[in-house]
Amino acid sequence: MNIVLIGAGSHSFGRGQIVDILGAPEFRGRPVKLTLVDQDEAALALMMQLAQRVKDHLGSDVALDAVTDRRKALSGANYVITAVARKRMELWEQDFRVPLSYGFRHCLGENGGPGAVFHALRSFELILPICRDIEELCPKALLLNFTNPEARVLHAILHLTRVQAVGICHGVFGALSLISRLLERPIEELDVVSAGMNHFFTILRIVDKRTGENLWDELVAKGLADEAAAARPLWRKLLETFGIFSYPSDDHIGEYLSFGSDYGGIKWHYGLESKRVTVQNPPPQPGLADYASGRLPLDEFALRPTAEITVPIICDIELDRGLWRPAVNVLNAEGYIENLPRDGAVEVPAIVDARGVHPQHVGALPEPFAAMIRTQFSIISLVTEAYRARSKKLLLQALLMDPVVDSVTAAEKLLDDMLERQSEFLPTFS
Repeated sequence: MNIVLIGAGSHSFGRGQIVDILGAPEFRGRPVKLTLVDQDEAALALMMQLAQRVKDHLGSDVALDAVTDRRKALSGANYVITAVARKRMELWEQDFRVPLSYGFRHCLGENGGPGAVFHALRSFELILPICRDIEELCPKALLLNFTNPEARVLHAILHLTRVQAVGICHGVFGALSLISRLLERPIEELDVVSAGMNHFFTILRIVDKRTGENLWDELVAKGLADEAAAARPLWRKLLETFGIFSYPSDDHIGEYLSFGSDYGGIKWHYGLESKRVTVQNPPPQPGLADYASGRLPLDEFALRPTAEITVPIICDIELDRGLWRPAVNVLNAEGYIENLPRDGAVEVPAIVDARGVHPQHVGALPEPFAAMIRTQFSIISLVTEAYRARSKKLLLQALLMDPVVDSVTAAEKLLDDMLERQSEFLPTFS
């Protein structure tokens, strides 16, 4: 089995996936190869050094390789895992601050809102060439994508290429953790079904597995009464007004709503305006270079696994386990969510076995929530088609569809500004 990790030089994504793969007990005694891929030679060398130390520490049987040329890695691959970006933080800051400078009050600027249009286009420029190589070199491989904005990237992959792809995100686990805390019960005792789109889903079903008791009313009551909900005012308002129990992070939820900034403000969470400036800076955290070189012994921090389900999905397929997974991002091709378009990327539970990933039908979403998501699906479709056709007109339409965009003139100026400002990372639109 050949697993290819593209974007392995990322200190957060790369480290976590390496630890998950090398630590998987299912891979012991099996012929598994992990190839790390990154265009940054120094970052790749560091992660390979770290991976070798982790492999030795854990006694893993997984063979390791590292290459900068992804085509060498992809030949014969069974699974491809992607998380790719260029100048992530600098360009993300532009995605947030430039639309704000034109008067568009949005949240975060990553997965929704006007900033996400440009984030998506940059991600398409990276991920779609990878998909073309997969089509040629390993057409039967399953692509497990982490690249954001997830719903937009997956939509483009599934409409513009023939690659088999599933989007992976840990957002649902945040909601499950919150549910467990609110109900003061292990999540294993509960039958929970959530559905929607990436970073914008709701709980549809919550039942006691043993007794069959419906716990929705109890969950809502405890959610609204939760003292910690004061730190999540938008989350609480959606629960109170629409009965939507969504992702517990207001900044992500707010990206899709016209009123998101009413609750989250217009500060960029990663900017200096959101940080406390102190006379004495806190001591630096250990760096991966210290672990990779052996200057620091591998500890709980370096070896901590992720909450992602990438490796479990691979093992479900390889071992034909037929297990239930709480959330995967797939095309709504079979109407898994009844009242959403079938050409949109939805997040639903799935059963995974040797035949692949089988999304579950979950019925309909509450109609107001479905309407919000349908607007996003229209925007996403326009962005995908704009990229395919290199159409500036369609990009403008996508911007004008966004709930926070309230000026045609400002939207036109924003589009011209960003296409010029980020031209190094984008194709030419006309």
